[in-house]
Amino acid sequence: MVLSKIIIVGGGPSGLVLALLLANAGVIVEILEGSDKLDGSPRASHYSWPALYELQRAGLLEEIRKRGFVATDGISWRKVDGTLLAKFSIDAIPPDYRLHALPLGRLCALLKERIDGNPNVEIKYLHKVIRIDQSDESARVFVDTPQGEQLLEADYIVGCDGANSQIRRSLFGDGEFPGRTWGVQIVATNVYYDIASHDWGQGAFIVDPVHWSMAAQIQPDGLLRVSYGEKVGLSREEYIARQPEKFRTILPGHPSPEQYKIVNLSPYKIHQRCAKSFRVGRFLLAADAAHLCNPFGGLGLTGGLVDVGNLFDCFIGIHKGFTDDSILDRYSEVRREKYFSIIDPVSSANLRRLIQDPDIAMKEDPFFTMAKDFENPEFCAGLAAGVNDIMHDFTKEYVKPR
Repeated sequence: MVLSKIIIVGGGPSGLVLALLLANAGVIVEILEGSDKLDGSPRASHYSWPALYELQRAGLLEEIRKRGFVATDGISWRKVDGTLLAKFSIDAIPPDYRLHALPLGRLCALLKERIDGNPNVEIKYLHKVIRIDQSDESARVFVDTPQGEQLLEADYIVGCDGANSQIRRSLFGDGEFPGRTWGVQIVATNVYYDIASHDWGQGAFIVDPVHWSMAAQIQPDGLLRVSYGEKVGLSREEYIARQPEKFRTILPGHPSPEQYKIVNLSPYKIHQRCAKSFRVGRFLLAADAAHLCNPFGGLGLTGGLVDVGNLFDCFIGIHKGFTDDSILDRYSEVRREKYFSIIDPVSSANLRRLIQDPDIAMKEDPFFTMAKDFENPEFCAGLAAGVNDIMHDFTKEYVKPR
């Protein structure tokens, strides 16, 4: 079966990467984006090897290194007063396999540049899906556009439209996204402040029942992502009003507002959820439309990019006649298994590790009892390689079409 067209709903990073991979392979792609522009809000910014592998396949890695940076220093865990609890050595990790940093807004801008120059793919802005339909031969979406309602059709349609995915809700119902919502509040900020001069290197986590947080460099010019826990149920205005005291408490040097520059601030809730299936006929789900996890450890972004890389291999296998569409059922099975066996438990442990008494954690938390081992670069390199287990090679599952 030669694919005539794929529609991707959602112009976030995962949808754009899938579109570029397919377009580079000669498949016609339409991206339907409900907004009038791509999202530039504070979101994930660090990429481990499974994500870098997919970005490399899309032809983006060299430019990501030019526009962003590669980690030169390992992350640390500290008490709220700055006392060092543990520091992860990256000395034995080859630079190409270390964390790379580039804020998602800048990654999406790079993706847009490549997509705009590719005749096989088009982004259609202000195209909001309102309902769906499908047959044995095609998938269809009814779309609200500036020109009125339109019906668009493709061989397959992929929902990459985020946590509030219309595709997922159309397939399963508004309330059907199994999992849980954390009973905590996160505030994510992008801010200029020099943590390196306080011996914090390129980033640190704060372990504390109240002031748990993370500060990490995300741009070569020193821009930081500072994310921290807050009281639940306040208004955006209240979170903004509380921010100066939070920074005074959690950042080294206890800065006052004139000592840093905030670029943006976004409060948000966090979830651990996974759709019942990532395939229903000719509709597929990927990334946040398919599964959610908290951001600590970067497994949401990494998992989403691995999803679309796997889905690309499935589509290309169908397109080139190497397999039939049963491989899309395997896509759903494998990616759900990776969520439940790795993404959910590891990301949940990452968050719980922060929200505890640090003195108790150093004695009882299995992660922190390895703190002395973190001084061994080879031990750390082996531990860091564990994230590669979320990858899967679907080209080894190609089967002769029936």
